Amino acid sequence: MKYLSVCSGIEAATVAWHSLGWSPVAFSEIEKFPSSVLAHHYPDVPNLGDMTKHESWPDEPIDILVGGTPCQSFSVAGLRKGLADPRGNLALTYLAIAASRRAEWVVWENVPGVLSSNGGRDFGSFLGALGQLGYGFAYRVLDAQYFGVAQRRRRVFVVGCAGSWRRAAAVLFERESLSGDSAPSREAGQDIAQCLTTGTGKRYDPETETLPVAFGVGAAPDLAHCLRSGASKADEHESTTYINVPAIAGTMKACKDSGGFSNSADHAAAGYMIPQAGSVRRLTPRECERLQGFPDDYTLTPYRGKPAADGPRYKALGNSMAVPVMRWIGQRIAAA
Repeated sequence: MKYLSVCSGIEAATVAWHSLGWSPVAFSEIEKFPSSVLAHHYPDVPNLGDMTKHESWPDEPIDILVGGTPCQSFSVAGLRKGLADPRGNLALTYLAIAASRRAEWVVWENVPGVLSSNGGRDFGSFLGALGQLGYGFAYRVLDAQYFGVAQRRRRVFVVGCAGSWRRAAAVLFERESLSGDSAPSREAGQDIAQCLTTGTGKRYDPETETLPVAFGVGAAPDLAHCLRSGASKADEHESTTYINVPAIAGTMKACKDSGGFSNSADHAAAGYMIPQAGSVRRLTPRECERLQGFPDDYTLTPYRGKPAADGPRYKALGNSMAVPVMRWIGQRIAAA
């Protein structure tokens, strides 16, 4: 499968879909730091830049068009200007690219605020346009915390399939979920998060205070699972420092300044200021990479002649999609 990624950011889709054997034909990203991350990790994939200039792009066949157009115009932060906001119009540009490329599949992501933007008419217009282009479609709100990362991150995903709403629905909805109205498996944030990448972690031992993790998370010290990558049996008994934080962190959002992440609540309530030894500290960029499902130090790339500073890394990660969610969608498309 070949795909074109627009509003690429730091490419959660490519990180998620590499294991499927899928390959990007091109990216479309204009922000300087994310573009430098793409150039570092994917030097052979062209970054075509401004998506509004898509008519001049090389006409290479693709199977999937994927992208999350800017969310500012579909959120409270954007004053809900909707498609009247120039940034919101990139959703229409996305549709124009879909019309010209005729990919079999389209995948589009946005914040839940898009559902009520302009009384729901903006989202209705978007879906109606997909239908006019010949796509059957389905949409669903997916929360990253149910895909193995310790972050509440609800996003609207639209999947379209040329000529078939049933195949689109088969991607986003499990057959058993369509048979009736079942109760959720658990209350949000009341259970223990799985590891951010691989493995299930080990329970915290209050007597030895050893844990095979770089960062523990749990509602109580004896219910800690890990935020780390690739725990192996060989390092199960390495002594590490346990940090008690909320079981599920609040949604990561990029700040306008270089101060890290913001939330509608304060940083501490959102889970990004970590209590430690009577004080607090900010989550590190590496920990935020894990909250989004990226490999450690994925954004620690050369930028302006030196290793990237924390500020642009925080912003790029806050603007990204969650890798495990994108991986699940890719696997479901492959199965369909």
